[in-house]
Amino acid sequence: MDARIKPALALSSEIALGQRKAVELMEATLDRIAATNSSVNAIVSLRDRQSLLAEAHAADQTDRKGWLHGIPIAIKDLANAGGFPTSMGSTLFAGEIAERDDIMVARLRRAGAIVIGKTNTPEFGLGSHTFNPVFGPTRNPYNLERSAGGSSGGAAVALASGMLSLADGSDMMGSLRNPAAWNNVYGMRPTWSLVPSEPKGDTFLHQLSTNGPMARNPQDLAALLDTMSGTDPRQPNGRIQPATLPHLSEEIPDLRLGWLGDWGGNLPFENGILDLCEAALSDMPVRRSSVSPPFASDRIWDSWITLRSFAVAASLGPLNGNPALKDTAQWEVTRGLSFSAAEIQRASLTRSEWFETAASLFDRYDVLAIPSAQVWPFDVEMNYPTHIGACEMDTYHRWMEVVVPASLIGLPAISVPVGFGGADDLPMGIQLIGQRGSDALLLKLAAAWHDKTNWPEARPPQL
Repeated sequence: MDARIKPALALSSEIALGQRKAVELMEATLDRIAATNSSVNAIVSLRDRQSLLAEAHAADQTDRKGWLHGIPIAIKDLANAGGFPTSMGSTLFAGEIAERDDIMVARLRRAGAIVIGKTNTPEFGLGSHTFNPVFGPTRNPYNLERSAGGSSGGAAVALASGMLSLADGSDMMGSLRNPAAWNNVYGMRPTWSLVPSEPKGDTFLHQLSTNGPMARNPQDLAALLDTMSGTDPRQPNGRIQPATLPHLSEEIPDLRLGWLGDWGGNLPFENGILDLCEAALSDMPVRRSSVSPPFASDRIWDSWITLRSFAVAASLGPLNGNPALKDTAQWEVTRGLSFSAAEIQRASLTRSEWFETAASLFDRYDVLAIPSAQVWPFDVEMNYPTHIGACEMDTYHRWMEVVVPASLIGLPAISVPVGFGGADDLPMGIQLIGQRGSDALLLKLAAAWHDKTNWPEARPPQL
């Protein structure tokens, strides 16, 4: 077997046909982790080798559960996997063992996946740079001195470096898309509510974050999304739609793509990002045209940071004032607790207006496109960028503003790799954004792009 673990559907087929044993795959996976993880620090809380080999051997002796049967996976350290610690990158929860699986994890296990550990994340998933006081930073496999992005940074690096065949992640602001772009893999924020969250706390007000898949090709991305998806009867906003994987082999329709670029000059970018992304669009099977700014970017941003802080305060409010809470988390909580009901309502009205405007855009375009990040991977020792060129960032996450238009209104978006650039020749991606429920269409376009480029396999990191 090659040192890098193969993509998931290829492994699934080999196991199903008896061409590979689950225990052989587990041995190869653990060997790859042993050889690679110390450099990048992507996988944390790894189970001991003997117990994992025993579970893989047991999988070889039992009937096939599903397409993930015998395939190792590590769960992002914001989600609960029964028997594993869920630190969320915080010293307040380090070492606390989850009693049960979250919904998404339970679905992966029912499909046959073997959970081997967790993937690293920023403290409470806040900020698109994976570092925390429990496990330290995750490093970019293309340059170990650079950030892996986040908050699904550990997941993206484990994929890119070939330690895993696929990974789960979550995305409130851009946590599936930014690290995918910086690690030359695919990350998908699904239509909001397609993948259920946990039925705890308020399940009506906070329509921002979602779980989703990451992979090295769109086929694996679709298969994992289909496994994660499905309503939960304890939650009010579940969405049902047909499986996406069967659509990927269909012919690409005549697609109209709207290029949003820098939102009419309102979003700053580091040199080379816009040119690289726009060049990639010229090779996609679409009819492309540029889109004038469809909505005021400052109104989208103001709505976002109000509703985001409101949501963060709802989850972290009990920790308000705790000295163990990092400064940026405390800032979010303090802001969120300060808002009046009228301020929240105004932010929600802006969100509603943007949703209506976006809906009219999809009368003219099937897909919208915009870069996945505004900066190249930055120094791993930096907490967050304070400037993009001469433009000063006024918050710890303003440099990620490009991901907000999709996140604010729950649109599906896939970050697809578009190559390498910048002064240090590092990876970048572009977001393909669709209207709600267009997940299969986006995956189909991503698959067509992958057939032409296959960036994750054409240029893997050299570790």
